[in-house]
Amino acid sequence: MTKVYSWIMLFACSLFFAACDDDNPATKLISKKEHKVATKFWIEGAAGKLFVDRGGPGGLPVVIVHSLAGNTTQWQSQLSHLRQTRTAIAFDMRGHGQSEPAPDNDYSLEAMARDLAVVADSLGIQKFVLVGHSYGGGVAAVYASKHPDRVVGLLFVDPIGDGRKVPQEEIDPFMTALRSEAYGETIEAYWHSILMNADSSVVHAVIASLRNTPKEVILGAFESSLEFDPVAALALYSGPLQTIVSGLPDNPAALHHALPNLPHVTLPNTSHWLQLDRPQEFNRLMDDFLENYRI
Repeated sequence: MTKVYSWIMLFACSLFFAACDDDNPATKLISKKEHKVATKFWIEGAAGKLFVDRGGPGGLPVVIVHSLAGNTTQWQSQLSHLRQTRTAIAFDMRGHGQSEPAPDNDYSLEAMARDLAVVADSLGIQKFVLVGHSYGGGVAAVYASKHPDRVVGLLFVDPIGDGRKVPQEEIDPFMTALRSEAYGETIEAYWHSILMNADSSVVHAVIASLRNTPKEVILGAFESSLEFDPVAALALYSGPLQTIVSGLPDNPAALHHALPNLPHVTLPNTSHWLQLDRPQEFNRLMDDFLENYRI
């Protein structure tokens, strides 16, 4: 299973932060008055209702995209921290948390990026900072490649890399197991392997979220990650970027290896969910990125 680690840091999953322009119309699910005061609500996404958590005083917003089998609750420390000075919005991607599953079972990076676009458009967000965790990093890269003028800064958190470079002999047994009756034990064993360094409360929360995520979501995301070309996607984005890497063993397929000029910093003694393991230190690194690029 450790071999699989070299590519399967390819997920995500994610949360989003963003700011709202009150001159733009809200979605049909919330009135203009509710749009101003609501902190948690639903909007119509590209394939069903999406749960949104928005708050903050205004200013340039930050959008965080959670990981595969993640949800907004895994980023509450960052939401609270950012909302001291700016608007921050998180949402559950399709098939995650409180959002509806996709009727067509499309959980590809492109589909998730379409949901991000709907969130930004529905809330009237024209420009924002984008943060993507794991599979959510791939979602963020796809969105930035299609809307480079709207993403003011792009911060990756232990993001997915280039899955196309993984030898087929490593991929096939893992994917076969995921598609079989051994799915549960296979996916939980893998998740536990990248929860190394996490304390029991983090392990419990992350595994609970995994168990609440439908198998179809997991399979669709893994299949999409194996076809993802992050170098091509990010070639279309010229804004500031950085990645924060976890304390897990170095991943040869990591994004900062695919993009040697990508600035990266490691947060040691953390699992793949580094924002949960060491929230204060993670928040400081996030602040450093915003300050260093004056965004």
